[in-house]
Amino acid sequence: MGDEVVAAWRPRVPGVAEVFHAHFVDHAYPPHVHDVWTLLIVDSGAIRFDLDRHRRGAAGASVTLLPPLVAHDGRAATHDGFRKRVVYLDSSVLPPGLAGAAVDASGLRDAALRLRIHQLHEALGRAGEELEAESRLALIRSRLLTHLDRRHREDPARPRRLAEGLRELLEDRLAEGITLREAGLLLESHPGHLVRTFTAAFGLAPHRYLVSRRIELARRLLLAGRKPAEAAAEAGFHDQAHLHRHFKRHVGVTPGVFGARR
Repeated sequence: MGDEVVAAWRPRVPGVAEVFHAHFVDHAYPPHVHDVWTLLIVDSGAIRFDLDRHRRGAAGASVTLLPPLVAHDGRAATHDGFRKRVVYLDSSVLPPGLAGAAVDASGLRDAALRLRIHQLHEALGRAGEELEAESRLALIRSRLLTHLDRRHREDPARPRRLAEGLRELLEDRLAEGITLREAGLLLESHPGHLVRTFTAAFGLAPHRYLVSRRIELARRLLLAGRKPAEAAAEAGFHDQAHLHRHFKRHVGVTPGVFGARR
């Protein structure tokens, strides 16, 4: 195994849900979703990833922006691994309606934008510099909106009511869960058809979507100071071992290591 190192924290900066720095060699992210925007720069190496079932890549000169609730994965493009810095941004920074434009252009070649993101990370890493970080984020937001507005277009109309209905049920029952049989009764659809429709619409099966969303919840609980066993119970995992297995696969480190780096 490679030398996997991460640091994660939640700064007191409006709009920033989490900061995540990582060095990964062997870790490969499975398909998953976030409920926030992912703004990523790569400091060394390169990343390959699939976004909405299209192959993409990220390397040092570019800025990568991944929209919320769109499936993606990730792995090193070379044997040397990669170092990345990520800020997760909520909808107060970028509206969800620009997700389609971000899928079309997830990689942005903009040296000034990349420099500003680097400066944002430096400010986020210094205690007492929240105002500087907020100011730098405002400049980043303006530049991102300029990029996305050029590419924004309405999504073509297509029948997604069943898939979106199932997603709403999964979100409403994130911790307690719901069976496909129950969802099928509520949505008046066969469970198998629900799975096929959901997977076609969102790029991953309902159970994988649910696990990735529970991982998101567990991350927040751990960053808030919860112990792994508490986070497992509150996020809907069967037990701590269940959380441990999925968390390591998704994040690259165990919940204990992740929580200890607050």
